[in-house]
Amino acid sequence: MSPPIAPPGWSRWLVPPAALSVHLSIGQAYAWSVFKPPLESALDLSGTQSALPFQLGIVMLGLSAAFGGTLVERNGPRWAMTVALCCFSSGFLLSALGAATEQYWLIVFGYGFVGGIGLGIGYISPVSTLIKWFPDRPGMATGIAIMGFGGGALIASPWSAQMLESFGSDSSGIALAFLVHGLTYAVFMLLGVLLVRVPRTEKPVASGPSAYEGVQVSARNAVRTPQFWCLWIILCMNVTAGIGILEKAAPMITDFFADTSTPVSASAAAGFVALLSAANMTGRIVWSSTSDLVGRKNIYRLYLGAGALMYALIAWVGDSSKPLFIICALVILSFYGGGFATIPAYLKDLFGTYQVGAIHGRLLTAWSTAGVLGPLIVNWIADRQEEAGKSGEALYGLSLIIMIGLLAIGFVANELVRPVHARHHVPAPKEAADVHERQQSA
Repeated sequence: MSPPIAPPGWSRWLVPPAALSVHLSIGQAYAWSVFKPPLESALDLSGTQSALPFQLGIVMLGLSAAFGGTLVERNGPRWAMTVALCCFSSGFLLSALGAATEQYWLIVFGYGFVGGIGLGIGYISPVSTLIKWFPDRPGMATGIAIMGFGGGALIASPWSAQMLESFGSDSSGIALAFLVHGLTYAVFMLLGVLLVRVPRTEKPVASGPSAYEGVQVSARNAVRTPQFWCLWIILCMNVTAGIGILEKAAPMITDFFADTSTPVSASAAAGFVALLSAANMTGRIVWSSTSDLVGRKNIYRLYLGAGALMYALIAWVGDSSKPLFIICALVILSFYGGGFATIPAYLKDLFGTYQVGAIHGRLLTAWSTAGVLGPLIVNWIADRQEEAGKSGEALYGLSLIIMIGLLAIGFVANELVRPVHARHHVPAPKEAADVHERQQSA
């Protein structure tokens, strides 16, 4: 499938909605915690076991993005969005079969492995194209699209909760909910497949700078630089610190206030997940757009430094006030989302736009690592504390302290980022020039 080239007069503002249709769909991953309690009850699973589909999905996201990044650059966004549609929808259909037959391994395989490939290819599918359409405002452009991934749970969380209430929270009800998800997301993602276009020339915006100006580094050279690995550590630490709590958001707020006079109901916990999704989504556009003004290093100082402070407040006084707990969690998730949306622009600043999609894909292996570490830390420690007879907020105290330490490591890595040495630069890329010649002659 050749990349669809924009006709003369095509508006670049049609590209972000195409990206959003994919990211809003695959962003359902952030609503997985809504399915955790019903699965644990229906299939007799522990918290660690019920996190496996989500963890594997994030692992496959990073791996498929890393190995598929070059293919995405070569085949274009329409091919990538089509692959994402097929894998993500099929993952839900397999999960529906697994729930209906009470074969949990099939849910793990469907949602985690097959669906996770759809997550990775879908996540990176519009990034390079958006940066080339918006070379003048890369943080804003990627933020618009990537906010959809953060906002996906804003739709999926209450929708999933309502379906489970209507269909039932037993295995057959869960299966039907998975089936509806798979079919609905297939239709919605198809809109992005049909709408997306790539720019005709290397200057998609007549009044803006060339998409290929300045420093350019190939994907192969990029992974040999200390800058790449500093960004890898930054992303891994920021994601680990956020994803563990996000994945367990519904049971966490329930446990924190279980022993109070006003415990949190299941519907309120689902509403909390939706609020976190809104903060995640808002942070992606607000903070990434702000990075165009204040610089990438400064904005990551905010994410990592202020994020550690928010975790400290939750760890030590979070159980004393629901508003304080919720506000701190919302700020943390806005930084978490902002970190995702800003990283492509940070990559563009350091390595240029040549093969930025492939570089971004390789960097997302940090997300794979964090997808294992975050839920593993929070769920494993909570399970051990529960076995020791503890309950409530005591299940999470150690996890929160660990998250503070991880954010401190990320803060140090951000301070070490410097411009890429000239020995890693490439001249005007022949591959890029060939692409532009083909587009101009089309």
